Amino acid sequence: MKFRSLPASFLSLALAAVLLAGCAKQDEQPARKAIDQIDAAIAAAGPNATKYLPGHVAAVKAATTQLKVQFYDQDFKAVVAAAPAILEHAQSLATAAAAKKAEIAQSLAGEWQGLTTSVPAALANVSGHVDTLLNSKTLPAGVNKTILESAKTGIAEQQALWDKATAAMAAGDIEQAVTQGAHIQRRAETLLAALGGSAG
Repeated sequence: MKFRSLPASFLSLALAAVLLAGCAKQDEQPARKAIDQIDAAIAAAGPNATKYLPGHVAAVKAATTQLKVQFYDQDFKAVVAAAPAILEHAQSLATAAAAKKAEIAQSLAGEWQGLTTSVPAALANVSGHVDTLLNSKTLPAGVNKTILESAKTGIAEQQALWDKATAAMAAGDIEQAVTQGAHIQRRAETLLAALGGSAG
């Protein structure tokens, strides 16, 4: 009797395998579609997401890569189950990046406002100090007329760079303007200190 039941058992197993394969195939298209939607959402987020939210983009891409591995392993159910949360994260990248960009822009605008006062003041201060030294009979140790003439040239160069920073701001490139402005201020303050001057 046991031997007679074997063919039936094998038939049941074969039928179950066919049914499972059929179910898996039913999940293949939804799994593929889900991955495509995530890829499209990442692409739609654009370079701003990579620039302002690099960690978030990397996390979504890593999770998507894992989904693709599961897809190639034909674990379509796992893909379909995990994809919605990853898709939601991917779709939020564009909005989150825009918010982060706006936040940074607001901060930079405040910095620029300060630089519009501090940079011209720093340049004027070091320029005035150099003029004073050029007209002085006594120079600080290590400072001579050649150094002072070179300093005047350097100040003129920094002034030209400040003009470029101002132009960058006018063109809407606030990051470049702030970066350049902060650099110019540091250079002016360093030169003033090297010539024995004081920012006070």
